[in-house]
Amino acid sequence: MAKGESVAGTDIPAGGFVQLLTPDGERFDSVTTADGTTYSVDFTDEEYRELYRDLVTVRRLDTEAVALQRQGELGIWASLLGQEAAQVGSGRALRPQDMAFPTYREHGVLYTRGIDPIMPFGLFRGVDQGGWDPNEFRFNQYTIVIGSQTLHATGYAMGVTMDGKTGSADGEAVIAYFGDGATSQGEVNEAFVWSGVFNAPIVFFCQNNQYAISEPLERQTRVPLYQRAGGYGFPGIRVDGNDVLASYAVTRQALDNARTGQGPTLIEAYTYRMGAHTSSDDPTRYRIASEVEAWKAKDPISRLRAFLTKQKIVKKDFFAQVDDEATTKALDLRERVLAMPDPQPVTLFDHVYPNGSPELDRQRAVFTEYQASFEGSGH
Repeated sequence: MAKGESVAGTDIPAGGFVQLLTPDGERFDSVTTADGTTYSVDFTDEEYRELYRDLVTVRRLDTEAVALQRQGELGIWASLLGQEAAQVGSGRALRPQDMAFPTYREHGVLYTRGIDPIMPFGLFRGVDQGGWDPNEFRFNQYTIVIGSQTLHATGYAMGVTMDGKTGSADGEAVIAYFGDGATSQGEVNEAFVWSGVFNAPIVFFCQNNQYAISEPLERQTRVPLYQRAGGYGFPGIRVDGNDVLASYAVTRQALDNARTGQGPTLIEAYTYRMGAHTSSDDPTRYRIASEVEAWKAKDPISRLRAFLTKQKIVKKDFFAQVDDEATTKALDLRERVLAMPDPQPVTLFDHVYPNGSPELDRQRAVFTEYQASFEGSGH
């Protein structure tokens, strides 16, 4: 699929993918795909260092979240371990005016949008309904229902076109995140149909982490996922999802195509879920240890660290400083999560309608009376 991708030891999937940074930290200046598109990045040394900080911080915060769940402080957690490059690379490719529609695992994308990482913890701790203002952050609320956010994103993208916000380099674009398992859902395929027919300014970003919960990829599709796009009338491309540089380059190009009126793109980020599907999952029941070890050799953080070291872009104490900074942020996050107040049950009525309603007021009154009936009963 692309030049410069057959480096020994990279374990490239059949059909290839766009890769700018090998697992050994060797970088290609550019990659040209069969359709003549050239992908490259032009980062300053400080921008490379910032990418590394992002990757390490996002992983450390995620690790803290897993620990909180195991200690009974969160109801559940969906780890992004191993998928940091796909999320940070694509997240950094977004422009301020773009809108992102996540699933429940895009903690790295959330971080790159400048959002306080504590935002999803209210949802997973069960102290709020996980709501925030999507327009304020240009990042929609987490979506638990598999694949439904792709239709939400498509409708939003169609609205962007109707509002005349495409057709130039300053236009708006939309990105929808989902996993390989979601491609079997009807909502995702409907989203492909509508976006293709209406030439919607959207990028479908599929993080193919090889497992739909416990089902491997070969039970989801008989062809590479990116090739499905052709049947809906728009291009598809596969990128090395453990390569933060390629993930950035491919996503930025697809978003710019969308904002200038060239329609949707399907990106398949070929990556791996190093941990469990969620904290309720036991991945040892359906995958072997040697497979996990093989993917550890392609770790997204290790390869960028190798690149920074080989290119002498960092000072000797840089990596230790980044680790310390990430740990400080994680411990601060822990304290803030533990300090989250438990809400009064009646507050579930507070944000149903912006201005309330007579029926809602009636229900609140009934619930309040019901709750008061337990006072003094010891329950």
